[in-house]
Amino acid sequence: MAVVTKKKTQVDYAVGDHIVYPAHGVGKIVDLESQIISGMTLELFVIVFDKDKMTLRVPFGKAQSVGMRRLSSPDTMKEALTVLKGRARVKRTMWSRRAQEYEAKINSGDPVSIAEVVRDLHRNAGQPEQSYSERQIYEAALDRLAREVAAVEKIDETAAVERLEKVLRAA
Repeated sequence: MAVVTKKKTQVDYAVGDHIVYPAHGVGKIVDLESQIISGMTLELFVIVFDKDKMTLRVPFGKAQSVGMRRLSSPDTMKEALTVLKGRARVKRTMWSRRAQEYEAKINSGDPVSIAEVVRDLHRNAGQPEQSYSERQIYEAALDRLAREVAAVEKIDETAAVERLEKVLRAA
């Protein structure tokens, strides 16, 4: 049986805070709860990721080690948008290696690294088509970045995607 507590935690997150969980993107803390597991009491963040229809419980003590963090500052988002305007830097390595690097950047949760992936995989009209796997990685990165832009700027995700695509087209 879980006993719910409504207090601030030692890592200073509260119910209602939007956070970034690196492997899943932007989520919202909807509850703080205690559960007894194997005779030990664990204090947990209950995080909901609406878009993925997923609920995650993260022990207070693991929040920092898994990379959970607050939303980026407006300055960090500005830096990420500046990265989008830059020239794509596509290495001449095998696609499988680049794909691993892109996935690692996306899962880092760092908006600037995610912006690099979006920039590098973006295709304008008149450029060669993307392979299926390139398109999947591009869309995952764009979606992850758009969710954080939307949360930071308090706009909906569709408007955030349009904003990012407008920046990419202008580059």
